[in-house]
Order: sequence, then C-alpha cells, then structure tokens
Amino acid sequence: MQTEAPKQLLKDPEQTPSADLFKAIMSAQLYQTFEEQQAILAELGLATEWRFYRDGKAWLCKVTRKKKTIVWISLWEGLIKSGFYFTEKTSPGLLELAIDENIKSTFLAQKPIGKLIPVILDIQEADQLADFKKIAAYKSSLK
Repeated sequence: MQTEAPKQLLKDPEQTPSADLFKAIMSAQLYQTFEEQQAILAELGLATEWRFYRDGKAWLCKVTRKKKTIVWISLWEGLIKSGFYFTEKTSPGLLELAIDENIKSTFLAQKPIGKLIPVILDIQEADQLADFKKIAAYKSSLK
C-alpha cells in the first residue's frame, strides 16, 4: 500500500504569506517548529523573502545572506521542506558536520542538478532543527 505524498501549500498567488495564514494552514506543532526555524534564521543574521514562483506555481521563501542564497523553504502538508544546494568544492565541509548520518548518506546518493548537489530536509519536528541550524551556519560561512 502506497502512502500519499504530501501536498505543497501556498499555491495561490493571491494569498500573501503571513503569520496568520501560516497558523491557519499548519498544525499548531508544525507552526511552532516553523517559528523556531525562523528564529534560527534571524539568529544567524539571514534575510527571508517570500515570493510566488510561476514555474513551480507556489510561494517559496528564499533565505539569503547579502546576495548569497542559503536555503529555499517551502510549506507542505505536515512538513517544512528546506533545500540547500552545494557545489563539489563545498560538499566535503557538509560531510564533516556533526549531523544525522542519514542526511549525509542521502546527500552522497544525490545526483547533481547542473553543478549543484541538493540537500533537502523534510522538517516535521523541532528536534530536526539542530541539523538544519548546523547546515545553514555552514552554508552561510562559505564565500
């Protein structure tokens, strides 16, 4: 029996992302996790910008430091997807981080998208944010 894949939220271009909207479309526990994730981004001095992307037909949060993109965040039923992208040159540093071994093994198995290798975290609970923070801090430290 196949489980149904989660559906992406924030697909309406007229529905501007806001705290009230997030509270309405997310469970209380997931919203709390999202708030903690946003606090981590602020602590790291990162800027967030929600934009509607017509190609994916959804709102995405682009997280940056100056002009450098650190992570892309999207909201799904029951989870927060956080996508980091690394080059061949920056990959070894990711593998040296004290993060979950499953993240590392999934990363090593990923096929590059052009010159970039993705690390996609499906965050459902606050205890997953420690790895998110380590990866975000590493990515933002890169030149």
